[in-house]
Amino acid sequence: MMRTLLVRGMLVGVVAGLLAFLWAHFVGEPPVRAAIGVEEATAAKEAAAAGTKVAEEAPLVSRDTQETWGLGTGVIIFSVAIGGFLAMVFAIVYGRVSKLRARATVAAICGLGFLAISLVPLTKYPANPPAVGSGDTISERTEWFFVLIVIALFAVVAAVRLGKQLSERWGAANATFAAGLLFVVLIAVAHLALPNENEVKAGFPPQILWDFRLANLGTQAILWASLAFGFGIAAEHAIEGKPAWWRRDAADKSSAATTT
Repeated sequence: MMRTLLVRGMLVGVVAGLLAFLWAHFVGEPPVRAAIGVEEATAAKEAAAAGTKVAEEAPLVSRDTQETWGLGTGVIIFSVAIGGFLAMVFAIVYGRVSKLRARATVAAICGLGFLAISLVPLTKYPANPPAVGSGDTISERTEWFFVLIVIALFAVVAAVRLGKQLSERWGAANATFAAGLLFVVLIAVAHLALPNENEVKAGFPPQILWDFRLANLGTQAILWASLAFGFGIAAEHAIEGKPAWWRRDAADKSSAATTT
């Protein structure tokens, strides 16, 4: 069963990656091109003021390749990895952590995954177009970004365990509120403790930056939502047999035949 879930999770990851790539290409790339244009214009002005010429270097990978094959390959590989991770987490928690059915369990995992892996880190270290950040500190910013992901995953596990422990004594609603409060407190402490990394250059157009960050967040949201929908159906079929909609349709037909 684990192999079946893993294969289905990775296959769904391919489809989710394609959908996320389309969004990233058509919505995310225009702000990137605009940011590069701002950088080139600034460099030209600085060179003109200094009486020199801008040194032109041929990129190792052309922009056409970067925003098509390069972007698509990166997004799909990431999505396939997340799909496999989702399948393993589902196999571990299904029927053990809650009484949710397969599709609801997948939806909960994806919601928490989007929160911990995408949303929380981006609130502290938001994505920047390639022409904005400093190349000297990119390694440091990347390290802190992944540190925050680890902290957010730990906070999710701690909140889920607390909610499960309190649900019988306090009720589901109060236990959920307590779990959510614990998560918020842990993330707030992490945000205050981790260093700030402001890499936006003075004078950079804020609208371009805003458009890029929204597009980046949209790419992540589409990826996780597609995984929740696709793998939810695949997991339900693998674990519970025919999907719920098929069982309901069959039951309705059987009931109608009996009545007749």
